[in-house]
Amino acid sequence: MSQTSSSSTEANVQHSFAILISVAAALGGFLFGFDTAVINGAVDALRQHFQVGPWETGLAVSLALLGSAVGALIAGPMGDRVGRTKSMVIAAVLFLASAIGSGMPFSIWDFIIWRAIGGIAVGIASVIAPAYIAEVSPAHLRGRLGSLQQLAIVVGIFVALLTNYLIALGAGGASNPFWFGIEAWKWMFWSEAPAAILYGIGALLVPESPRFLVANKREKEAVVILEKIVGPALALAKVNEIRSTVRSEQKPQFRDLRGSSFGLLPIVWVGIGLSLFQQFVGINVIFYYSSSLWRAVGFSEGNALAITVITGAINILTTLIAIAFVDKFGRKPLLLAGSAGMAITLGVMAFCFQTATRDAGGAPVLEGANSILALIAANLYVFCFGFSWGPVVWVLLGEMFNNQIRGAALSLAACAQWVANFAISTTFPPLAEVGLGLAYGLYATFATISFFFVLKLVRETKGKELEQM
Repeated sequence: MSQTSSSSTEANVQHSFAILISVAAALGGFLFGFDTAVINGAVDALRQHFQVGPWETGLAVSLALLGSAVGALIAGPMGDRVGRTKSMVIAAVLFLASAIGSGMPFSIWDFIIWRAIGGIAVGIASVIAPAYIAEVSPAHLRGRLGSLQQLAIVVGIFVALLTNYLIALGAGGASNPFWFGIEAWKWMFWSEAPAAILYGIGALLVPESPRFLVANKREKEAVVILEKIVGPALALAKVNEIRSTVRSEQKPQFRDLRGSSFGLLPIVWVGIGLSLFQQFVGINVIFYYSSSLWRAVGFSEGNALAITVITGAINILTTLIAIAFVDKFGRKPLLLAGSAGMAITLGVMAFCFQTATRDAGGAPVLEGANSILALIAANLYVFCFGFSWGPVVWVLLGEMFNNQIRGAALSLAACAQWVANFAISTTFPPLAEVGLGLAYGLYATFATISFFFVLKLVRETKGKELEQM
């Protein structure tokens, strides 16, 4: 065998190993997506079961997101203290507890507690997975492997929506009895348990991050892992490179983020801004409330759930597009294109709902061309988000901060993202009662602002090593 052929085979093995462990870490993203979207099919059933109004419904959906904010805030320091893989195991246990508890609540309030526990797990996964993937990925693959996190999230969303649809179809409705005479909506939450168990097993099998090992004076272990990622010839040099950055830094702490720009470093504000805009464009309104939304404007429960499944499938396809092109076109061009597309499609949705006919109670009813236009715009909106702000924000958050502040900065940015998600999700039900046109007009405005935010403040990171950030 020639030297060129041998080197090519060795490189393929190294790439396969990096992909394999990145996929295992991204299972946290799958649970992230599944856990946040599974509520979609159960919203109306929960409202009827517990006899609650729009504010209580909004809190039942969104208070879990404050748990996610807490999880994101503690994940960085926890990952730096106990390691990335042990943090994944902790998240898996919390996912499992939430899945079981959410399906057997006594009241809306203990339901919220179980969902908040799952939210903490989501927050941990939202920080640990992109950090781990960024730290085990070669620079030329990091964009695509970093996008695996978002791919896993959207696959998790799709599987949750599909599972909801199939369970509701089998039971004849989310409120009806399903297996063993237990209401269908409870089985929707329990269906998360197998994936949580699989994530825990995967977390126990993947190797620890080489950067964590070097920072904790476990360099021999780091060399062994890096030999499988970058090859034996480069492993020792890579350890030396990591060691040189570790020596010049201390453990990431939140006080390291302080700067002259309103109390924080400018790069930290950019990360927070990316996180806020990712949520302020209203994407999770689609994934948390879409089945209720489409039912409210005239679609049957079955058709509404089917539409959410189609939307989830579109989200997967567009994320695959992002994975294919994020290392070719770069992060910034994809964000700009996504912002422009979302601003237009959200504006169309706002127009459709604002000009829709009203029923006797004053609620909008989509009919004829308006209903088709709204459906097309909604799915094009998800398309625009799926190839841009969905995956690219997670790629940037995993790579845009230097080694000294990565853990703490990523935690703070992810925490801001969950607080923004909470704000959008909680306010949508009462805002929708005022007018869906107003709600989607607001999200269109944020999409427009996000375009200029990226244009002026976001720097390209394509092809750079983490030690160069």
